[in-house]
Amino acid sequence: MVSAQGRRGGGNADPFQGFISADEREELLQAVVLTDTFETRFEPFTLEKPRCLLPLANTLLIDHTLEFLLNAGIEEVFIYTHADCDLVENHLDASKWKSFLSPFKKFKILKTTATSVGDVMRDLHGKHLIAGDFLLVSGDVVSNMPVEEVWAQHRARRIADKNAIMTMILREAGPLHRTKASPTSPVFIIDPTKDRCLHYEEIRRSQTGPKSSYVSIDPDLVKSFPEIDIRNDLIDCGIDICTPEVLGLWADSFDYQSPRKHFLYGVLKDYELNGKTIHTHIVKDHYAARVRNLKAYDSVSRDYISRWVYPLCSDANLFTGDSYRLRRGNVYQEEGVVLSRSAIIKQRTIIGTGTNIGEGTYITDSVIGRRCRIGNNVILDGAYIWDDVVIGDGTEIRHAIVANGVVIGSKCRVEPGVLLSYGVKLGDDVSIPRSMRITKLQQDEARTTSELLGKDCEGYEFVHEYEDEEESDDELAMSGLLYNMAELALSDASISTLASGLSEDEYAMSRQRADSFGTSVSDDEERDHFHHDAVVSIVDSLKEGLSADVVQLELVGLRMSANASEHQVRRAVVTAFMKHAQRQLEEGVSAGEAIKQLLTKYKEMLARIVFDRETDEKPDQVDLLLLFQQDLVERSKGGTILLFVAKELYDLEIVEDEAFEQWWDNDRSTATEALKKVRQQTQPFIDWMMTEESDEEESDEESGEEEDDDDDDDDESE
Repeated sequence: MVSAQGRRGGGNADPFQGFISADEREELLQAVVLTDTFETRFEPFTLEKPRCLLPLANTLLIDHTLEFLLNAGIEEVFIYTHADCDLVENHLDASKWKSFLSPFKKFKILKTTATSVGDVMRDLHGKHLIAGDFLLVSGDVVSNMPVEEVWAQHRARRIADKNAIMTMILREAGPLHRTKASPTSPVFIIDPTKDRCLHYEEIRRSQTGPKSSYVSIDPDLVKSFPEIDIRNDLIDCGIDICTPEVLGLWADSFDYQSPRKHFLYGVLKDYELNGKTIHTHIVKDHYAARVRNLKAYDSVSRDYISRWVYPLCSDANLFTGDSYRLRRGNVYQEEGVVLSRSAIIKQRTIIGTGTNIGEGTYITDSVIGRRCRIGNNVILDGAYIWDDVVIGDGTEIRHAIVANGVVIGSKCRVEPGVLLSYGVKLGDDVSIPRSMRITKLQQDEARTTSELLGKDCEGYEFVHEYEDEEESDDELAMSGLLYNMAELALSDASISTLASGLSEDEYAMSRQRADSFGTSVSDDEERDHFHHDAVVSIVDSLKEGLSADVVQLELVGLRMSANASEHQVRRAVVTAFMKHAQRQLEEGVSAGEAIKQLLTKYKEMLARIVFDRETDEKPDQVDLLLLFQQDLVERSKGGTILLFVAKELYDLEIVEDEAFEQWWDNDRSTATEALKKVRQQTQPFIDWMMTEESDEEESDEESGEEEDDDDDDDDESE
């Protein structure tokens, strides 16, 4: 188990450390952080600063990684930096991580002249600093995942089998998930009975080289295991738990340079020779991702702003000087921001302190750093503006990254994919074409761009030299933050994917997209964003007790901005309502009372999301009931809550009798045992309702017969 002292102070080494026994020493949880990725994917930014010092949501990537290690209970941290760069060391020396109040028991910076991850691992092996198992992470990891459970599983596995040398932490996601998007799609073949990785391969949808749509599996591997999982729906988080034997294998193989392509592939291939096994831990309930390229930078930023990494979020104010407050729509604003009255700040936006925003400026889905000056009538859409940036009046920036100290003139247009590096200066009336990179550092082959950048400009077009084909593909696909998946889609005929969490129409949409190589993943992203933002907005509004009209108005705004379907709106409302009800139950309110109060107060909202009252078939009302049923499958007392939901929807005349009958007879309502079970308590209510309806019909028939008899009597008397 992790020592309880792991989260508390002591930046200096323990003077009694030499008296700790080997067994006790092994209990300390150590981590090795690689701050150099030995890649050029973020050039020209990384020409001046290493990737780990680039900001994500106004916090440096290395600080995100160290915050993850702190929350994971790590006690000793070794930071590997390049010997030629003092920037990382200078930042850490001035941070809380190396102060006398450091939360880590030991924090050591190691410098190296290595040119690959393999060189670093061999250097670490030679230093003999690692006493036992350790966590290996890149300095660009963002995660809220606790490691105690996976650490315990790894240790138990190693005790049972000394050849189990490593556990890779992978995160479950769809094959087209935005955080996973890359022309290189990793495929893990796993023995599910032991979580052992049997084979690793990369499927390529190259734009510049040969393509590969299939996985080559040794037939003997299939014969040897009664069950195997072929997974291409996993995100490689860049987090591994390693034994000291891992360092020995790196040291024995000087041709190993990359952790996956060389080390993992090689160890698995040589199993018959060395007998070493590598295992997996698949994360489902927490967030973990590497900022491995520009697309991942955009995706992880959006996830962070949308609170997928909670409790690690901007308004947690984890670092000295932070003063963020969360506003509606996932807008985070620090103290000291000067915001003009007519400026419009839309959803998923961060604004740092000291920033001044002019009249008529429109900002959405953007991150703005500290001490920026943004003029009048500026449009920022999906833009990443770092610190001390000046933007002139009437300028438009979409899906681009603008580094520290950049000055942009008036009436400029910065197209998607543009990277403006540190200190670049643009003149007025300038248009920077899509995916261009501008830097102040002059290359031998740099082209003079005064005509392009405007009068009194400072900067040169940066010509990116790709180190390898994979990196070239990554940049071609990801530059522009365009989410173009045309070359990334994988046929569902070659690898099965998981779609159990999708509703029927969403599943059909996903299948349709999978069959078309020319489709875009942006619809998926917008749907995910809408659902999350709508649920958060409604839950917050319910908690504050706002009126139905106010909540409905906010929901309409979100729906219009995301172009959400009626089904998506119903799903968001149901999820939010049930989250609120669950919270009330946890506070001691009875299920019946909680549902009655909630649905009575907000019945108009529910009435406005069904549109089939004038038709015989009731698809909207049936969809609403199915959504309630599906949501409550996973909740405590779900069957009881569903009964009260059905009763209130009936009493409030939101759902009609015919809709209840159509829901009850719908195959989707009984598609799984869990769905059957959750509706069992509602059976008596449905039976009563149908009996009541039958009695009314008989009563109507009898009254009609009596009227006919009366008419006959009248005729006879005449």
